[in-house]
Amino acid sequence: MDRLGLTDEELCTTLGVAPLEVIGGALEHKPQLPLLLTLTAEAAERVHPDALRRWVRTAGPAGRPLDALLRQDYAAFEDALEALGSRGFVVRAAR
Repeated sequence: MDRLGLTDEELCTTLGVAPLEVIGGALEHKPQLPLLLTLTAEAAERVHPDALRRWVRTAGPAGRPLDALLRQDYAAFEDALEALGSRGFVVRAAR
């Protein structure tokens, strides 16, 4: 999923599919992809694409949004998107 900058392996894990299903386009039985596209549509309109790709890999209040996706915890990912929408993408200096 280019919008979030996911690797092929991350996308397969997120969707719970084998690589051949992605290559063969056999994803119509999986509702996760349209759900992710819908969930991220507003963020994609409000945040620069590069910032959105960085955000998904940056730890926030509840951890990295990517980790929620890899656990297939779409509710936690949606919460992370809501936090992004309400507080923006906050970059902190390393300690």
